[in-house]
Order: sequence, then structure tokens, then C-alpha cells
Amino acid sequence: MNKLGIFVNFWEKSWKINYPYYIDKVKKLGYDILEFQAQPLLDMTDEECRSIKKHADANGIKLSYSLGLNPKYDVANRDKAVRDGGVEYLSNIVRKIAVMEGELFSGVTYAGWGIPNHFVDDREKEDLFCRSVESMRQVMKVAEKEGVTVCCEAVNRFESPLINTAAEAIRYADMVDSKNIGIHLDTYHMNIEENNIGDAIRLVGSRLRHFHTGENNRNVPGRGHLDWDEIFQALKDIHYKNDIVSEPFLQMGDEVGYYIRVWRDILENPTEAKLDAEAKFLLDFTKGMLIKYNI
Repeated sequence: MNKLGIFVNFWEKSWKINYPYYIDKVKKLGYDILEFQAQPLLDMTDEECRSIKKHADANGIKLSYSLGLNPKYDVANRDKAVRDGGVEYLSNIVRKIAVMEGELFSGVTYAGWGIPNHFVDDREKEDLFCRSVESMRQVMKVAEKEGVTVCCEAVNRFESPLINTAAEAIRYADMVDSKNIGIHLDTYHMNIEENNIGDAIRLVGSRLRHFHTGENNRNVPGRGHLDWDEIFQALKDIHYKNDIVSEPFLQMGDEVGYYIRVWRDILENPTEAKLDAEAKFLLDFTKGMLIKYNI
């Protein structure tokens, strides 16, 4: 069975967290993986990073790392100084992940997270795309040296104008042309951008390195209207054996609620106990689908 994980900001409204606390929590709930934002690693010493990894290992929990790239480190920017700063920033994150013996770095790694204040036409999009590819090729030299896979995530039109579909993610990975570039799909984003989620998964096929689940409104899988039979049948069709990490966002408030654009509590009165119960429901639902489709 695929290893199953959850993104820590299911509970937390800030990107910086108490890592041992949530490692212990996901272990108790029965998960295999804890995923969190990668940028706080840059504020830690190598010893602090290794301490977190040691605690995770002691609990049998795998760690994975995601990112919504801060626009001031936009590797697709027309200003070369900004791009160079972004290459250094991403490279340093890759190095920190390597210190923690991590294997995967995913998310909006290829451009500043968010959309510009003007319409991006085909010509500008192509310019952004090519500048990003050039930058990412430099980052991939570090990733290859450190043994870290960097994934480009196809996200919805409200979070990036650059890579919205599986087909665009494939083109990007082809142009970067590195053995350490991966593709990351997310059911929430695919629900907005793809004509057919199952076909998008099958299009990526064996190149799918990381997979996020979340409902149409970022609720936990099984609480919305996505066709999970279609999704898990497609994962079976491509013989998907990599990690499945769930990334619901149920709470409004603070920096996470702002950047994810959660303007109401998806879960009524989201106490920690109620969130834990939803996390358990989510895990049981996902395991049930994996069993149903013999993945």
C-alpha cells in the first residue's frame, strides 16, 4: 500500500510549527508521512534539522516538504537579480532537505506563488516559462548532487499563471530535462483546471512523483463531490506506488488562512479534537479506496 501522509497546516495556521508535536500526532493517528512547508528550514541550524529528522525516525514517520515560492524569490522574474536570488534560495532549501536526508521537495517551486496584477498573455507566459526553466536547471544541479527530487506542481489559475495542467507540467519537466525533476498533481487543483481528472493522471503516468488529495473546496476527501472512484482507478491504471499526502485546509485565520484564501471555517468549530477526528476519517477513507482498487 502507498505511504499516506497529511500536511501539517491541516491543524496549524502558521507555517512555523512544533515539529515533534505533530510527528507524535500523525504517528498516533496512523499516518506514515508528515508534510510541511520547507522555507522555515532556512531559519534552523543543521543540528536542529537533524534533531527533527531523528525524532521522526524514532516514530517511523517520513517527512516531506512543500513550498509556495515567495514572489521576492521568483525564478521566472524578468529581473535577473531576482531570478539569481531565487535560484540561491531554492538551492539552499534543497541543501537543508538533504541535511534531513529528505527525498522530495514539491509545490510551486517554479515561480512566485500567486498571480501578477495584470493579464498574462501567451507571449508573456512563454517568456515566464522559459526563464523559469533556465533557473530550474541551475537548481537541479544541486538537487542531483544532493539526491533530492524537485517536483513542479500544477496548480489552479488563482495561484499561478504558469503551470495549471498536467500537460503543462509535463512540458516543463521535459524542458528542465533532469533525472531529479518530478511532477506533482493535486486533486483540488485538477478539479478546477482539468477536463477529466482521471485522464490527467494517466497522461502523467509513471512520471507522477507526488500526489496530493483534497476535496473540491479543500475539505477532506470523502466530504465533497469529487469522483474518488475515477481518481483511484486512474492511480491503479498507472501503477502508482509513490506517496499520497492529503492537503485539506479547514480553518480560516492567520497567515495560512490568508494565503490559501480560506474565508470561512470549512469545519464548524474546528477544535483540535474535531480536526483529529477528521484526520482519522480521512485516513480511513483513503485506505478504503486503496483496498477497493487493490493499489
